[in-house]
Amino acid sequence: MKNNLAIFENFNIRRLYDEKTETWYFSVVDIMQALIQQSDYQTARKYWNKLKERLKKEGSQSVTKCHQLKLESADGKKYLTDVADPETLLRLIQSVPSPKAEPIKLWLAKVGHERMQEMADPAKSLDRARETWKKHGRSEKWIQQRMMGQETRNKLTDYKEGVKS
Repeated sequence: MKNNLAIFENFNIRRLYDEKTETWYFSVVDIMQALIQQSDYQTARKYWNKLKERLKKEGSQSVTKCHQLKLESADGKKYLTDVADPETLLRLIQSVPSPKAEPIKLWLAKVGHERMQEMADPAKSLDRARETWKKHGRSEKWIQQRMMGQETRNKLTDYKEGVKS
């Protein structure tokens, strides 16, 4: 699974891409944080927990379709975090009274579209990575070093896999 960070307005949305199933999994709390426009992570987490309780009582299947995967948190450590695929997220979003619901739905559609484009042309994902790093204030030199480091890791990984075969 590839770990990736997406940005919706001013909110970081943690996500993982499962290459086997070709599915994105998004942090539910991060989506809730953006939906309710809450800068405090703990408040968003409590909101999600209450919503989850309410939906379970109502018999909603959306909550049972959420999984837990390890995602990196602000402290750099990985913790089990509730995640959902886009279909489940869209159902959860409908349960939250928020003026941000429609923009997040459009954003999810855009993310899916971008991924399909990247699968057809992998160079687009490299361009998107560069743009994201620029938005995070990284210098051109830092970006170039990061790209070269990734290339070196890929070559070493390919080499090791080839030796084992």
